[in-house]
Amino acid sequence: MNCIIIDDDKLSRKVIEEYINRTDSLNLVYSFANAVDAINNLKNNTKEINIVFLDIEMPEMTGIEFLNNFKEHPQIIIISSKEKYALEAFEYDVTDYLLKPVSYSRFFKAIEKAQKHIDATSNSDNTIENSNLKEFFIKTNSSLVKVKFDDILCVEALENYILICTDKDKYTVHFTMKAIEDKLPSESFKRVHRSYIVNINNISEIESNSIKLKYNNDEKSIPIGKSYKDKLFNDLNLISK
Repeated sequence: MNCIIIDDDKLSRKVIEEYINRTDSLNLVYSFANAVDAINNLKNNTKEINIVFLDIEMPEMTGIEFLNNFKEHPQIIIISSKEKYALEAFEYDVTDYLLKPVSYSRFFKAIEKAQKHIDATSNSDNTIENSNLKEFFIKTNSSLVKVKFDDILCVEALENYILICTDKDKYTVHFTMKAIEDKLPSESFKRVHRSYIVNINNISEIESNSIKLKYNNDEKSIPIGKSYKDKLFNDLNLISK
């Protein structure tokens, strides 16, 4: 797996570089001392990178600001000296959050987690298979169930699984949120939280920090993550007073 490091702490970079060199499955492509240089090099080349080891507190551009520049990004492993950014970081669907000083055993555990995520999106035997632009098939036991995009209300993250909710059924699938987001049409499905994707055609009401979906003649409330709020409102067809 190709990877890069973005960290202004020289000692921390050296440690992670050494860990990468000790790990057969990893190939270090770049090591950056700041996020500005990284983003100038990576903006059009993210497909070549599988993992980014990213610090949070950096001059000129923070790790969070770096993530804000990408609609899609590789597997992100945060390496920070402070725990307080963890909640915000996970709203960007990061793979793992490591606290400095990082031991090799903890580093390797994060690599295994990233590998599982990458395998889930690239394996030709993925549980979800594309049919056409209006539907896909979900493998349940020994059969395939056709699910139309229009029938999906929302998708919810459940650790290593996702829950696909329709008005009539729920399907638990071994898949990642990023992978399912790539499968769904972006004009109808919006990521509103690190744990939720919603079909905007089924929204009945939006409050300051939550969305209400039509659900079985009732309503289902979905939280809006603060890092997704501005983009959601920009994507919606709003008419303001």
